[in-house]
Amino acid sequence: MTSRRPIYYNPAALNERITSPRIEGLQAFHQSFPDYAPTPLVQLPQLAAELGVRNVLVKDESNRFGLPSFKVLGASWGCFRAIAAKLGLPATVSLKDLSIQAKAESIVLTTATMGNHGRAVAFMARLLGIEARIFVPECMDQGTRDLISGEGARIIVVTGNYDKAVQSALDESRLKEGVLLIQDTAFEGYEDVPAWIVEGYSTMLNEVHDGLAELDLIGNVMISPAGVGSLAHAVAKHCKSQSLPLSMVAVEPDTAACLSSSLAAGKMVTTQSSETIMDGMDCGTVSSTAWPDLQRLVDACVSVSSYEAHCAVQYLTSNSVAAGPCGGASLAALRHLAKEESAILNKDSVVVLLSTEGARQYSIPRDVSVEDAVGLTQTLTQINSSNPTLSLTDGVGETEIANWLASWFAHRDIEYHWIEKVTGRPSIVGVLRGSEDGKSLMFNGHTDTVSLSSYEADPLSGSIQIRDGKEAVLGRGSLDMKGGLAAALAALAATKATGRVPRGDIIIAAVSDEEDASQGTQEVIEAGWRADAAVLPEPTQAGIITTHKGFIWVEVDILGVAEHGSDPSEGEDAILYAGSFLQALEKYQSQLRIDEALGQASLHCGLIRGGEEPSSYPDKCTITVEFRTVPAQTEESILNDMGKLLKSIAEQNARVRYAQPRITMSRPTQKIPVDHPFVRQSLATASSVLKSEPVVKCGPFWTDAALLGAVGIPSIVWGPAGDGLHAKEEWVEVESLRQFEKVFTQLVQDFCY
Repeated sequence: MTSRRPIYYNPAALNERITSPRIEGLQAFHQSFPDYAPTPLVQLPQLAAELGVRNVLVKDESNRFGLPSFKVLGASWGCFRAIAAKLGLPATVSLKDLSIQAKAESIVLTTATMGNHGRAVAFMARLLGIEARIFVPECMDQGTRDLISGEGARIIVVTGNYDKAVQSALDESRLKEGVLLIQDTAFEGYEDVPAWIVEGYSTMLNEVHDGLAELDLIGNVMISPAGVGSLAHAVAKHCKSQSLPLSMVAVEPDTAACLSSSLAAGKMVTTQSSETIMDGMDCGTVSSTAWPDLQRLVDACVSVSSYEAHCAVQYLTSNSVAAGPCGGASLAALRHLAKEESAILNKDSVVVLLSTEGARQYSIPRDVSVEDAVGLTQTLTQINSSNPTLSLTDGVGETEIANWLASWFAHRDIEYHWIEKVTGRPSIVGVLRGSEDGKSLMFNGHTDTVSLSSYEADPLSGSIQIRDGKEAVLGRGSLDMKGGLAAALAALAATKATGRVPRGDIIIAAVSDEEDASQGTQEVIEAGWRADAAVLPEPTQAGIITTHKGFIWVEVDILGVAEHGSDPSEGEDAILYAGSFLQALEKYQSQLRIDEALGQASLHCGLIRGGEEPSSYPDKCTITVEFRTVPAQTEESILNDMGKLLKSIAEQNARVRYAQPRITMSRPTQKIPVDHPFVRQSLATASSVLKSEPVVKCGPFWTDAALLGAVGIPSIVWGPAGDGLHAKEEWVEVESLRQFEKVFTQLVQDFCY
């Protein structure tokens, strides 16, 4: 079984019929454009044979009036009708006369776009000789912006997403006289223009009908990209108005599945969207005018991943169809539909795919269908997520890995939340909601790694090789801790695939910045995320860590007097006086507290900074002392001890002066009783799956478990085996990953059901 988002089916649509006459003057309007010609309808016999259907044909919209998209059909008709209505002109007015009147009245066209629609509006404005102002979200790449501005339009970049761009374009049209909004998204009070845009797409659909007739074929399935719903609306009405109606299948990105979500909910819902290569389909809300017909007329709605769209683009390209990702989406949907037994496809099916855009550049996406722990570890390891705030590192941050995780959750229709208080340092929280008040379980795993520069070979390899006689996944972060996070993700996917809803929530917190300041987990906690228990799948060599030390960083300034090196009578050497403090610190560490479980607390001097140049007396020497703490130690007790130590030194040498010590970072200890019910449950689950009981032990390193424990979440640290933490080569054992996938899957069953 797979955990991916199910296809939405509407059996009632099979019997739906509507009357949708051809729009008066529409075809003649488009045929009056320079260089009009029907776009190709390309047959793919090999694909049809592979999928077990009679015919597969692709409507290739890679060149429509010199633009690489069908969008100009709707945008041009929408602009034409909107300007004519504004100026009180008949719908039969010629383009030439419309242009004269529009220029005389200083008409300006505006819209928001993710690409092709805005370019089409700009094209129409240029054709009419009037101004166009196109609002685009900040995520739009410069190349796409240049194509739009190349049509003569003015680009306005909006801080925010596509919906924010739509609002900005709407505000522009409301505030300035003569500015017409040409948007394909309908909302209350704005319905005429989107309806005209939908009408404009009929030219393409009539061409499909005529092309099938020329081939002596009768289509019975049409697959269309959805996006905001304008094209899908036109296609649905076309399909259900034929004498022999077609089944209408809509397709949208996993990461912007607003139509699927609305159909499943039985009402319009706004959904969260995230990164996709299907830019023109990246919409969070269905058009309000399209929704009633789509709900009634769509036979099936399929969501596809960016990777599936990319593979479809490659196939179409190999068959001489120049397609972009939105164009490939229809083929990706067909492949997914063909894998399922449904009433829509059979051996006699004649399938028409709408390839809605031509070839364009995009970043090649990674596959999100992988859901076994080993494959997930390889994928996560291949993504550079090195921490940018660690010393001597050129880290890139966690944005790319967070985008991939968001896509992975979306592919499975798993709720997720993007948390990013610091730009470029996002965390992702995915949650499989429980049905009632059962116990919730959190898996907390960090996505950042230490520097790649210290790695000897390819740090982003993710390859499987033999190490110490065992299969292992290699690469920076494979062990620390993408392998453990992968095992948790695999357990979530396995749970989702069963179709059984847990009683309690299952939460995956994929957090940033653990290798430095643990900003990610702190932000997750601040956002209010809690659970009845938590597992941090850090590399513990399969043992369960229930307790570990905390740490506190204390900065101490020893003060001197800056003076030329030739004047010892006035100069005071802060670095030299710091030696007294270091000697006293060495004696003090033997007196540090001892804990029964954790042993003696420890300290070391991690940093020392002082002086400006060799020829001057340094006026300050700053020493950073790290304390690895046990529960009996507190910030107050350590500061008090440091104060006493410094006072004692100053009393012995009046020339030694100092500033009050200060804490720059503090993290608590972690301790959960070994007989805690969650520890007992984890041991029992491991014993049942592995037929052996893990070792319960104390940890030598600090983890985010202490932060979770501090807010009342009982937490254990428990993860796979491997070697090379922060070293020149790092690897995680393949068999250990497989074992943890099984153990975590069973732990979810035992704890949350």
